[in-house]
Amino acid sequence: MRQAALPLLFLLVGVIFASWVSRIPALRDHLHLDPASLSLFLLGGGIGAVSSFPLAAWLVGHYGARRACWYVGVVLLLTIPCLALAPNLPVLMLVMLCLGVCSSCFNVAINTLGAEAEKAAGRSIMSQLHAWYCVGTLSGALLGSAIAGLGVGPLLHFCAIAVCALVPLRLCYRSLPNDRPQYIAGKKHFAMPHGPLIALGVVAFGGAIVEGSVADWSGVYLKDQLLASDGAAPLAFAFFSGMMLLTRLVGDRLKETFGARRIVAGGAVAAGIGMLIALVANEIPLAITGFALTGVGVATVFPFLFSAAGRHGPTALAGVTTMGYTGGLIGPPAIGFIAHGFGLTAALSMVGVLCAAVALAASRAKWLE
Repeated sequence: MRQAALPLLFLLVGVIFASWVSRIPALRDHLHLDPASLSLFLLGGGIGAVSSFPLAAWLVGHYGARRACWYVGVVLLLTIPCLALAPNLPVLMLVMLCLGVCSSCFNVAINTLGAEAEKAAGRSIMSQLHAWYCVGTLSGALLGSAIAGLGVGPLLHFCAIAVCALVPLRLCYRSLPNDRPQYIAGKKHFAMPHGPLIALGVVAFGGAIVEGSVADWSGVYLKDQLLASDGAAPLAFAFFSGMMLLTRLVGDRLKETFGARRIVAGGAVAAGIGMLIALVANEIPLAITGFALTGVGVATVFPFLFSAAGRHGPTALAGVTTMGYTGGLIGPPAIGFIAHGFGLTAALSMVGVLCAAVALAASRAKWLE
């Protein structure tokens, strides 16, 4: 069980994330949110995520990544059903704020565990770990599509996910070795990226915007622009996640052969082409194909960035991750505000432009190697 515990944690967070993302159209329709209001809803999660990183670094620094996973994971599971219980937009934003805090703390903890495992293994394994995250997002998105197609409401869906995830979360906690660190007075647990780490932070910032925008808006795009059903709309994110999974399965081998910089930069170019295909498509299958290619392109961004930052300790990892989540904070809500004024197609076209910027930044990020 010890060898399976870390991959299972990545899988669980993927399932949890995809479960609520797959029901964004249903949550929007339930509260009759326009694109600007939906952006405010997503903004709550982003604010929670960005503001939580000092807390995440402190939890890992004081209690160890293993205990942080358990403590934060329980609160995360309790928060998910509250999304469906929110009676209005302000309460929904408050729930999203809590969800953002818990999700980011959990992600910092498991990526810290992954960086430590990679050091112990003496080889690149982070892409494989993030492949398990994609297994979770793919499973969660497909499950969300099926459940939505059956007419099951988000509340029952989210409650079932929370209950089913609690047992494996506890088993993972008990199986991982105790990594509680010794307290060191005056030790600094959090700092923003500086020096060469800034380049990694910039790539993380752009990559998070691309990934978050596809996750939050691809289903809405299919439903509103191509008239997809509630069951078909989550398939864009499902195929996006599926191709990310396949790419991450071979990502470590590609990194050893071609180098991280080339893979991330080339992937960003492919992601831009995928967004172009999705936005010019007149048919749902072709649009889904475009989003799937975007998944191929962004698949290696975070595994390789976290691996590079993790070599410099949890403080550097938390700082680079903060830059990534700042992109996640700005990106999806910005898409909504642009869509409110100019249409969703025009808004998502900005994501394609950003892919070119990510490619340029990655080609100059020497610490990616």
